[in-house]
Amino acid sequence: MVKIEKTSYPGYGGCYRLSNGNVELFATTDVGPRIACYRFIGGENILAELGPDKRVESDLGTWYSRGGSRLWHAPEVLPRTYSPDNDPVECEVIGNDSVRLIQPVEPSPKIQKEMLIKLDQDGSRVTITSKLTNKGLWPVELAPWNPSVMRGGGFCFFPQEPFISHDDYLLPSRPMVMWHFTDMTDPRWTFGKKYVRLQTDERYPEPQKIGAAVKLGWAGYHIEDTLFVKRFQYFEDVEYPDYGCNFETYCAGSFIEVETLAPLAVIGPDEAVTHVEKWHLFKGVDAGDSEESFDKAIMPYIEKTSD
Repeated sequence: MVKIEKTSYPGYGGCYRLSNGNVELFATTDVGPRIACYRFIGGENILAELGPDKRVESDLGTWYSRGGSRLWHAPEVLPRTYSPDNDPVECEVIGNDSVRLIQPVEPSPKIQKEMLIKLDQDGSRVTITSKLTNKGLWPVELAPWNPSVMRGGGFCFFPQEPFISHDDYLLPSRPMVMWHFTDMTDPRWTFGKKYVRLQTDERYPEPQKIGAAVKLGWAGYHIEDTLFVKRFQYFEDVEYPDYGCNFETYCAGSFIEVETLAPLAVIGPDEAVTHVEKWHLFKGVDAGDSEESFDKAIMPYIEKTSD
C-alpha cells in the first residue's frame, strides 16, 4: 500500500514522500518540480544529490542543478532552458498513490511545468507524467524533456537496434546524434553490438553527450548491483528535438544524466503537451565484465518492465 506524507529532504527542503514498503521517492515542494530521491527502503539514492556550486547565471536569474530528476523543455537554449525553479510549487495529493506538482508560470516564454508522480502499490514502478502548458499569448514550439541526474560511479546504457543482415535490409535503422564536443574515442564510451554505454569517471571532466532515436523505448543506468530502467515511447512520423532524439545522455566527470524527450509540438495559448516516463529499480544485478554478461544480467529485468 502506498503511503504519502509531507516531510523534508536534505538540500531540497519541503517534500512529499511516497513509499510502498519496497521503494520510496521524495517529490520537492519548496523548489521544482523535481524528484529529489528514488531508492529502495533503507538503500542509497539512485539519483545524484548536488550542492549549490553547480549553477548557471542568465538574465532570468540563477539556475541550480541540485541533482535529482527535473522537467525542462527542448531544444536547449540560453536563457529559456535555464529558467530558475527556486520557488515553492503548488502541490496536490491525488487519490492514494499520486502527487501533482505545479510550478509558477516561467517569465519567458510563459510556460507552466507540471509533474504528476504515481507510485505503484507494490514493486518499484513510478509513472511520471510531465506536462507543459503555454500561458502566453502566442504559440510556442517545444518538447517536454526529463533529465535525471544519476549518482556517479556507474554507467548509462541504451540499446542498439536489433541486428538485421545487410543481405536482408538496406535502409538505416535510426539516427544517432553527436554534439560538437562529442569525442567517440573517449574511453568512457563503449559502442557494442547490443548497447551503447557511457561510464562516469572523475578523471575525465570534459563533457560527453550523445542522442538517439531509441525505438525500443527503454534505457537505464547501472551502478554497483543496482539497475535503474526508464521506459518511454517512440512515435513514428513525428519530429523529435535535436535531429530526431527521444533519448540523450550527458556526462562530465562523475556527473551523468539519463534524459528522455517527447516529440516537438506547437502549442497555442492555454494548450498543453505531455510526456510519460516509467521508472523501475532492481537490486542484485551483476553486470559482469563484458557486453555479453551485461546483456544476460539485465534482459530478464527489462522484460519485467514491458507491461
